[in-house]
Amino acid sequence: MGVRPPQQDDGDDIDTIAFGIAALDEHLDRDEIVFPTTASALVDRLDDPAIPYDAKGNEMSLSAALEETHADEFETRQDLMNALHPVFEARRDRANNSIVGQLRSLLPF
Repeated sequence: MGVRPPQQDDGDDIDTIAFGIAALDEHLDRDEIVFPTTASALVDRLDDPAIPYDAKGNEMSLSAALEETHADEFETRQDLMNALHPVFEARRDRANNSIVGQLRSLLPF
């Protein structure tokens, strides 16, 4: 997923903030991961990056996300994304439903 950051009047082009499987996808492209692969090989090859799971910048390590999938092997890139998508969604929902998350949503910045 990705969202646009808040608008600024500095004339620069608008970028998007990637999070969840979209953020992971950037790591996979950069390191040219070949499938099939294992969870441990992914963590080793990608150096266990912190993956943002929401637009606010909250992150979780790839190894922690993979542990929550309860899968060790991924035949295709799509299998990996399908396994991790609900993990990132659940984490995002928990962050938004927490008291801190609710207070942040009320603040104008």
